[in-house]
Formats: sequence, C-alpha cells, structure tokens
Amino acid sequence: MVSAYDELPRTPANFVALSPLRYLERAAYIYPYQAAIIHGERQITWQQSYQRCRQFAHQLTQLGIQKNDTVSVLLPNVPAMIEAHFAVPMAGAVLNTLNTRLDAKTIAFMLAHAESKVLLVDPEFRSLAEEALTLISQDIIVIDVFDQEYEGEQIALGQYEYESWLAEGNPEFEWLLPQDEWDAISLNYTSGTTGNPKGVVYHHRGAYLNAASNILACGMKPRAVYLWTLPLFHCNGWCFAWSIAASGGTNICLRRVDPVLIFKYIAEHKVDYFCGAPIVLSMLINTPAEQKTAFNHHVEVMVAGAAPPVAIIEGMRHIGINVNHVYGLTETYGPSALCASQAGWSDLSIQEQAQLHSRQGVPYPLQDSMRVLDPETMQPVPNDGQTMGEIMFRGNIVMKGYLKNPQATEEAFKGGWFHTGDLAVCHPDGYAKITDRSKDIIISGGENISSLEVEDVLYRHPAVLTAAVVAKPDQRWQEVPCAFIELKQGASASAEEIIAHCEKELARFKVPKDVVITEIPKTSTGKLQKFILREWAKQRATGEFGNY
Repeated sequence: MVSAYDELPRTPANFVALSPLRYLERAAYIYPYQAAIIHGERQITWQQSYQRCRQFAHQLTQLGIQKNDTVSVLLPNVPAMIEAHFAVPMAGAVLNTLNTRLDAKTIAFMLAHAESKVLLVDPEFRSLAEEALTLISQDIIVIDVFDQEYEGEQIALGQYEYESWLAEGNPEFEWLLPQDEWDAISLNYTSGTTGNPKGVVYHHRGAYLNAASNILACGMKPRAVYLWTLPLFHCNGWCFAWSIAASGGTNICLRRVDPVLIFKYIAEHKVDYFCGAPIVLSMLINTPAEQKTAFNHHVEVMVAGAAPPVAIIEGMRHIGINVNHVYGLTETYGPSALCASQAGWSDLSIQEQAQLHSRQGVPYPLQDSMRVLDPETMQPVPNDGQTMGEIMFRGNIVMKGYLKNPQATEEAFKGGWFHTGDLAVCHPDGYAKITDRSKDIIISGGENISSLEVEDVLYRHPAVLTAAVVAKPDQRWQEVPCAFIELKQGASASAEEIIAHCEKELARFKVPKDVVITEIPKTSTGKLQKFILREWAKQRATGEFGNY
C-alpha cells in the first residue's frame, strides 16, 4: 500500500534543479544598482552583470555552442572571468578555467582532452595560448579579452574582441536552468600523480551547495565585499564567484597578487573577505610598513593548502585579519572541510590556537561526511590522534567524476567514499589532521606539483641514473620541490645544469628549488626510501633559515 506521504506530487511548483545561476538572477533582482564587479576604475552593477551574462550566453549559442560543449578560458581575475562562471552554463555549456601558470604543452593537452570549442584569452597569456594552439589540430574559436588594467601590449590573437562581441548579444536572452542538477557546470584539471592531468567534472547541484557552504563556513554577511586574491582558475575560485552572487556582494578584481594593492583595496573598498594560500598571507605580513594602507574594520581570510604556521596566524592578527583554515581538493569543489573554532579557543595562547587551527578539521557545513577511514577495512580509525587512516569524503560536494577516465573514477569512489590520498589521524575531539600524503604531491604556494612528473623530467637528463623528488619546507612557499639525484657511472652534472634542464620542460613553479647530488638510500629490494629523503630535506631547510 502506498503511503499518503508518497502520493504527494513532485511538480515545477515544489521542485526545481539547484543551480548557482539562480544566485545571479536573484542578485540582479534585489540589488540591481549595487556594484557587482569593481575592476580598477570600472564598476558593473548586478543588473548590468546579469544583462552582460545573458548577452555572453546568447553569443555563445550564436557560435553554435550547445549543451555539454566545453568553453575554455585563459584569464586572470578580470570581469570576463567572473561573467564566464554564469554565462557559459547559461548556454548549457561547461566552463573550463585553465591555470595560467602552466606550460603550453599541458594547456594543449587540456584543450584537446576537453574538446574545447571556444577559448577566451587575456593579452598577458597570448603567446602561451598561441603556442598551445599550434600543438593541437582541432578548430577553436578564440576571443580576445582586452583589459584596460593590463599594462603590456594588447595584440589580437582571435577572431573576436570580447566587449564588442558581447555588445551584439541579446540582454533579454531566455537562458534555461539545467534539465537536471546533475548536469555538468565546470571542468577543472588536477595535477595527476601519474601521466596527464585528470579532468574533474563539477555539477550544478554541487556548485550551488558549495557556494552556500562557503557563506556558512566563514559567516559571510549579506552584500559582502570580496577581494580576488585567489585565482579564479583554482576550483572555480573555490566556488566564491557563485557565493558572492548569493550574498549580493561585490567582487573586487585583482589581476595579480600585489601586497600594496591588497592593502589599498582592503582599506578603500572596505573588503570583508579574501582567500589564498599561506604565501599570500606571508607576503602581506612582510610588506614594509610604508607600503601598507591602514584599515580599521574586521577582515576574514580563508587559507587553504598547507596549514598556516603559528607565525602567520599571529602576524595576520597583528595586521587585523582573522585566519580560517580550510581543506579540500579539486575533486571536492575546493574546500570541503574546515577547522571550526570552538568556544574557549580564543582564550588560549596564540601558539595553542595555532596548533588547534593547523588541523584539517571537520566536514564543511553542506558536505555530507568526512571521515578518517582505514582504506582496507573502510572502518573509522580510533580518535586517538595516532592511528593513521585516509581522509575520505562523501556527499553532494564531491565531483561527478574524471572526464573520459572511468577507471580512475571507479578507484576514487571505491567503497562508496571519495578517497583523497591524504593520510591522517583523528584527534579525540573528532578533528582530522593530515600526517602525510599517500599521493606524491607537493603543495607550493597553493599549487599542486606531482613529484612523479618532476622525476620523469629529471630522468630524461642523460647523466641521471636515479631521481627522487620530495617536499622541502620553505618560509615563502610553504613547500618547494627538492630533488635528490644519483648520477650514472662516469657521468657528471652540476645542480645548476639539472635545474636548467628542468626549466626547459616544466612550468616555473614545478622546477626543483634545491638539487642534491648524492647516493639515494634504498631498501634491500631497491625501493627508494623517500621518508629518509624527506628528513634530509627538512634538515636542509633548517640549515637555511634557522629553526623552522
């Protein structure tokens, strides 16, 4: 017999697909004349922003863009980048934000793998885009996004100029919500530990929920002012482009991380929130006093990547900025856990607070679950702060899967949980703390570097017999790649030569900052003992800058 509860109908009146596109429509309706985007002297209201996104979406459909087509962008944090986060899915397409710090070969792989139909390019990255396009055979429509804040030469690469192309679009374009909230909204590539990067697919439901989750996690007030220190190509700016629309707030664009500008904008625009890696915080702390603009209002920063050291938390407090530590991965829409403060923590010493805040913590407000599980038994480890397990997530803020890679998708979701590869313990209060990474990933200045990718390049040097790359602590970047090299018998090569070789093959941030030519410790079976090398790297760091 069917229950009366189950007989109630699901109709358009009481069930709608969740999508962050609604956040834009709502902001334009409630706050039409409030600034949505500020970029230098330029201001765009929410009403104008909504119209421009509809024009953008209309123009994409005029180019033949259909559902599930990929539109790629190679842009800094400029208005067009924010607009793309709404306009591309309004056209039913999938947004692919490319990391501007990558090399042309990797960009080319991503464009080909995503089967991108359109590419938006900023003049700063024109030569990078040009080189990448020469490496692939598919036809891609290129749109130049010229920017008055860019100080270099602005030379066209593509068939269209963004602003004039946009102006031809229909501001009343009838865009549609996704038929299903499970539809793809964006594609982000992650640094693969083996082989090529993997394409992580987000859905509308996850983007909607994580945008709202951000608001809850940092206690964001309505009409928040947000400064874009975090690149929008990192997990769609960790979904904050959508969060700010939900808040009816104001986006302050920033082409590059410039501490002087950051202080200026915080004071001038009364910035409430910004995000970034610990390196951004370190730059602010170390800005000379004469270059800082004073401000006297409350500011919050979300920091991700490596846990912020005591000195950083303390240094930010002195500036007047409160630090919130969050944790996540590309596969979890950026932050999916936070170190939620408890009553009484603020009464502790700054050192004790920093110890507590250095943990990865507990699930994000709208993430279903985060656990430290034994990957063999899939059972939770005891909350003893000692027993190691793997951090795993489950819920709506987890990717659809890896594009065109069913095997990797299946492995990632084994046992009904997303496996992060991060090894952790669980403390008696239920907070997780990472102890090691099972994946060979180095996090440097907020960028993931695959040690295996760097090793692969090192092995291509004719003098290298054995190579091993580990993370070395660094005051500025938190971690940098450190390479240990064994040379072939009779061969010779200096550390400088090895670094020069890597510079030809790798993006700058992936190049080892320290190369040690030595005999590498191995097990009896010949396996490299990376745990010893990690200790050596730590000792080298200590030698460089005192007691780290």
